[in-house]
Amino acid sequence: MTASEASAKKPFWLLIEERILETDPKDLSGGNLEALIKRIAGELDGMGYNVSNHGGNMIKLRYAVNRAREAGKPFLKDFNDAISALTLEDVAAPYAATNNLLEQLSETWPETRKSERRADLVEIVEKTKLDLLIAKAKSLPDDDGIRLLIEEEVDFPVITKALEITDDKLKQVNEQIKAEKAERARVASLLEKVADKTDEEKVRHLIDNDVSEELIIEMAEVDQGVLDGVKKAMEEELKEKQRKAEEEAARKKAEAEGPALEDIPSDDMLDYIESIREIMEFSDQEKEIRTMCEQSSIPKALVDIAVSEPEKLDELEKQAEG
Repeated sequence: MTASEASAKKPFWLLIEERILETDPKDLSGGNLEALIKRIAGELDGMGYNVSNHGGNMIKLRYAVNRAREAGKPFLKDFNDAISALTLEDVAAPYAATNNLLEQLSETWPETRKSERRADLVEIVEKTKLDLLIAKAKSLPDDDGIRLLIEEEVDFPVITKALEITDDKLKQVNEQIKAEKAERARVASLLEKVADKTDEEKVRHLIDNDVSEELIIEMAEVDQGVLDGVKKAMEEELKEKQRKAEEEAARKKAEAEGPALEDIPSDDMLDYIESIREIMEFSDQEKEIRTMCEQSSIPKALVDIAVSEPEKLDELEKQAEG
């Protein structure tokens, strides 16, 4: 492996610190540091770095070993402890988290503030954040973990690999999130139209526009009591509206069917019977008779007799004439 290939994986200073961390504390505190430095230099040479015969790289190695000896511990011991103590809340903003980390370590390890290390430290903090997010995602039920990583804008290939899910599953959850965001935007627009209204009026407006109860409570910022009160009032209004509709339908039906037999005046009765007989001469099919009688506004009670007991028409006619 060449030095450039090794650098693409880890920065040189971090590779030095890793070799120091692996060192036996006795070697670090012992009197023969030269043997330790030469051994680490040889290991780095084997990784593709020219350390043993490169003055600048050897100076960096000697400095790191001397600093670890002065502090009585490897830098990565403190660094790894600090990283492992981080929570998701701590790393929410990686740059700010890195600043806090430097503040915490710089008293013992002032070299952490070197500009050449800052980008590497930020990258480590970002990786720590990703690891914490994945760990949390794996602990969540159902699709909540997938949702968490999508909302945190983790790359899709990373999500599918970390959670061991298919691309189709990830796409499905992502589409659901998009639909939910679109619905939230719709509800926000609905609320803008009633911004100056009471809570009850806002809730009513959202119910009329088929918004879920969960979103109403959340986005209209009302409690369950307000929602239940509006629903109850609307149910009463609906019942009253339905009652009136049924009454109107019954009225129209009665109007269409015409008066009962006993309420038909004699003169009208004779006219209706005459019309029925003319219709029955034209057709003997009940459906056609009923249709033509309806078109002629003949009372349904009389039509029912005409199609079921036509002989009774003579009796009704005599009664009307008498």
